[in-house]
Amino acid sequence: MYELNHLENVRKRNLLLILAFSLLAMATMGYHPGLEDDGVYLTAVKSDLNPALYPHDAEFFRVQLQATLFDKVVAAFIRLTHIPVTITELLLQFVTILLIVLGCWCIARLLFEDERVQWAGVALTAAMLTLPVTGTALYLADQHLHPRNIATAFLLLAVSRILAGHRWQALPLLLLAFVLHPIMAALGISFCFFLTMSMLEPVHVWLRSLRGSLAAAVPLGWIFESPTPIWHRALATRSYYFLYSWTWYEWLGALAPLFLFWLLWRIALKRGDTMLARFSLAVFSYGVFQQAVAMIVLASPRLVRLTPMQPMRFLHLIYFFLTLVGGCLLGKFLLKDIPWRWAVFLVLINAGMFASQQAEFSSSPHLELPWTRSSNPWLQSFAWIRENTPVNAYFAMDPHYLAAPGEDYHSFRALAERSQLADMEKDPSVVTQVPELGPAWERQTDATAGWQHFELTDFERLKKDFGVDWVIVAYPQPQGLACKWHKQNVAVCEIH
Repeated sequence: MYELNHLENVRKRNLLLILAFSLLAMATMGYHPGLEDDGVYLTAVKSDLNPALYPHDAEFFRVQLQATLFDKVVAAFIRLTHIPVTITELLLQFVTILLIVLGCWCIARLLFEDERVQWAGVALTAAMLTLPVTGTALYLADQHLHPRNIATAFLLLAVSRILAGHRWQALPLLLLAFVLHPIMAALGISFCFFLTMSMLEPVHVWLRSLRGSLAAAVPLGWIFESPTPIWHRALATRSYYFLYSWTWYEWLGALAPLFLFWLLWRIALKRGDTMLARFSLAVFSYGVFQQAVAMIVLASPRLVRLTPMQPMRFLHLIYFFLTLVGGCLLGKFLLKDIPWRWAVFLVLINAGMFASQQAEFSSSPHLELPWTRSSNPWLQSFAWIRENTPVNAYFAMDPHYLAAPGEDYHSFRALAERSQLADMEKDPSVVTQVPELGPAWERQTDATAGWQHFELTDFERLKKDFGVDWVIVAYPQPQGLACKWHKQNVAVCEIH
């Protein structure tokens, strides 16, 4: 009876710790709906719920999402529960972070026996969710609901199932990841293959089995289609796509983790830590293989159409494992069971990451919660537009508005819920994925070039050529524009 009560208490304590670290992770990383990629995903969810939205520009998010069920699943959840979109996004984001923390803990407890060591790894990973993955323009997790976050949670849980010897339990998790984010899931499946081999076979047999791996890739015809000049123009806006243009420290960030896992494999093998050794070898082998694939793909002009697939994204999982295992090793060799060291550790990692997020989004609340009103004039303008303009209103604004001072990369489409002419910050990445959008994107962005010098005749030209009837401009507005709202340096005006 004592043992049963003890086990039950341990389970409750573990659940409370997972919940606590999840809440701490959210508080540290912040929450910013409509940010960056959410300009596609949140917009698509709102479009699914209300097809009358975005009558002029839906192709800039709908076509890209044909390969994922994410927006459809979220929209179906909202219809079923009648929970508002804003609350649903926050709720699902927290559940996702909780699943990521759970996945990390499940992996850590299979690699290390000491519970304190396991929780040190979980604590570090939870605090570092906004750690940039070198050169890839990715974080470990995004500060808004993203299919990549959910897919990552399922991949981590799948890895834990393989480590536990329950390989078949990983399959439904991998499938769920795939229908939400095929690219990240494909990389996760690749790692799971390496991990499974490391768990099943002697190393020399396993390494021999890799000889035919490259031959298994069967390229599709679209890969060799000749890209258009417009597509190349859009591609050129994504500097992080180009591996051979990375800086030396980005290359170091790519190669150093592979060396560290190779070193950990050798050390763990000598110390008799079989599970840690096999896991480290799997990470190292997966990294070397994917690095070689990325270097081949990104060096060949014949394979340029694969560039937007961002093969260097394989580092995303490796950085998760690096942070998790690194935290566990800190717990094992430095923190131990000394309370003041744990206190300093937790304060430093969370305060440091919190401060970096505060600096990155300095004009926006750290937690943009549904029941709060932002003091950011850009977000206030989006809210006014959402509540006071017709659903079929068509907006134009600076094509670089996302990078404007104080805007903090919040998407107009996602938050104002209105159509807009294409931009030069986020829409080019959509064009690289969907080349047929190139002509429309180029025509619209060329029409808004030199926005800071626009006069009334330029706005009237946009209305004549595209049907644009509203604009967001700097206040005070150009002479002749009828402005309905303004705050600080942002104005919303109608073109008559």
